[in-house]
Amino acid sequence: MGFFSSFLDLLFPPKCVFCGEILDRESTWCAKCTETLPYTADGGRQTGDSYDFCVSPLYYSGVVRKSILRFKFRGATAYADAFGKILADCIREHVHEKYDVISWVPLSSRRKRSRGYDQAMMLALATALELDDVAAETLKKTAEVRAQSLLPGKVERLENISGAFETADTELISGKCVLLVDDIVTTGATLSECAKVLLKSGAKKIVCAALARGE
Repeated sequence: MGFFSSFLDLLFPPKCVFCGEILDRESTWCAKCTETLPYTADGGRQTGDSYDFCVSPLYYSGVVRKSILRFKFRGATAYADAFGKILADCIREHVHEKYDVISWVPLSSRRKRSRGYDQAMMLALATALELDDVAAETLKKTAEVRAQSLLPGKVERLENISGAFETADTELISGKCVLLVDDIVTTGATLSECAKVLLKSGAKKIVCAALARGE
């Protein structure tokens, strides 16, 4: 097994998920990026309308933005493991509330078919694994809406996303604190809508974690 792993590393050497530098087998991102990534202060904690807060380890800029776009739109699904480690570290350090369920902000069925995967689900699964936990589906996106990134402000985004989600499993969340995972948070409109739906379905509290936040 060791021989084949070494052989595969020669053919497809592991690379930094941020800058693409070739790595040794024990690393997931390079030393330079470790030092220079745009880290947030104090976990990038932001309060929300329907959720208590959202923590984010990174700002959505520079190599982080480019890396997330590759993960989200260009099939770089292997990035999920590295991203999960970064987000799990942030959660351990900055989420002190006890959460009962880890979940994610889902894609619509059509968008998931088109893309071939749901990046937020992959991020949540990888993050949960790092936390010695599991992630479970709590929401379904039942309406196809315009991409939030195309809309200028929070009001427009809230209107756009309103009514787009429904609860997948009310028994799973009843009386529970849900940790909701997403890849990027900007205005917080999508997280707010998801949290509102979960609270109406019986969840006790919603806290959130996103890999990166807008500046």
